[in-house]
Amino acid sequence: MSDRIENLSITALAQGGRGLGHHAGKVVFVPLTAPGDRVACRITRARKRYAEAELVAIHEPAAIRRTAPCPWFGTCGGCQWQHLPYAHQAHWKEQLFREQLVRNDLCAEAEIAALVQAPGEWHYRNRVQLKCHATANGLVIGFYRPGSHFVVDIPSCLLLRPELQATLDLLRAELPAAPGIAQIPQVDLACGDDGAVRIVVHALAEARHALQGWLQAFAERHQLSACLQAGRKSTLTPVHGEPDLSISVDRPEMVLRYGPGGFVQVNSEQNRAMIDAMVTLLDLSGSEIVLDLFCGMGNFSLPLARRAGQVIGVEDYPPSIDSARDNARRNGLTNTVFHAADAAAVMQEFRAGELDLVVLDPPRTGHYPVMRDLLRAAAQRILYVSCDPATLARDLTPLVHGGYRVVSSHPFDLFPQTWHTESMTLLERL
Repeated sequence: MSDRIENLSITALAQGGRGLGHHAGKVVFVPLTAPGDRVACRITRARKRYAEAELVAIHEPAAIRRTAPCPWFGTCGGCQWQHLPYAHQAHWKEQLFREQLVRNDLCAEAEIAALVQAPGEWHYRNRVQLKCHATANGLVIGFYRPGSHFVVDIPSCLLLRPELQATLDLLRAELPAAPGIAQIPQVDLACGDDGAVRIVVHALAEARHALQGWLQAFAERHQLSACLQAGRKSTLTPVHGEPDLSISVDRPEMVLRYGPGGFVQVNSEQNRAMIDAMVTLLDLSGSEIVLDLFCGMGNFSLPLARRAGQVIGVEDYPPSIDSARDNARRNGLTNTVFHAADAAAVMQEFRAGELDLVVLDPPRTGHYPVMRDLLRAAAQRILYVSCDPATLARDLTPLVHGGYRVVSSHPFDLFPQTWHTESMTLLERL
């Protein structure tokens, strides 16, 4: 195969967000393309059955293609699908999700629900990691270029909630004057549902003390919460303001607080939609014993505790467990127990059939090793929350082969303009 293909027809989209075409008997993946495009591309990696390419030119644009609203789209690695109208993004997310489960023989199409689309395709992110790089021409603040660690200078991002964009504007204006900017690789921004903003500045250890005074003054001046981090999350140190942020979930409303380093879904509206769907789907009777693995600060645990007999939450980040316990107390829930521990280790403590329901929401990489423990525990039902269809399919396979069946799988779009899809899959023991 030549390293350049002058005419390639893009016929579909694939996992990872790239367009897919065929040339000389091979599948060719090309980013930033749309079904219906005719393009020129250059091969960057050739394999026996497929090739990866970069887009050189669009000879004939697809009828569905739109002009990306962001001027940095394609240069910044944050988004993959801004050139697709949102309805088409949603169509392909649902189709790719369905293909992943059906192709792996995990369930029939009838068990897969329609994608729950985001109510808004812009300004939804409640947290963001900004990369920083000091250059001879000044401080660059932005995101990595696709497939690299080159920081692209990004003055504004259409995915950020307005509170975070306003804070980014302040940082761009004032952070270049901070001491030791060459020692700052990253700044994290997050905002609660009430609009409160928290900033975490990552700094190399030698710059930490010099930065602390500047960061405290910056946070005081702009009424922000601020923390410093010099390495692992255990080094997080509050500098100014209340370090906890809050989100609202469930009906009637429940307020949950979480600290720096803790996990929260990036799309608060869709997180609430997922919890509403979970409550309806599980239809608990009030007597169930529920285990929530990777429970964080109680995002799923506490709405379930309102409706179950007992909820046991497990999370390996101790500050999140402190938040979960505090959230249970604040919301008057006395039927919860939380453990700061590894999920697999805790699973060993349960006898077969002791649990009615296991809920798990692992990282993007999934958690294949714990599937064996789930089979041994033999809970009547398992609810697997995933943000990656490929690792979901991998992890579901031993469960489906080991005595469970998929009752339903519900994809949710928490990440418009990207190819990522969240989902909830309910399994029952046969």
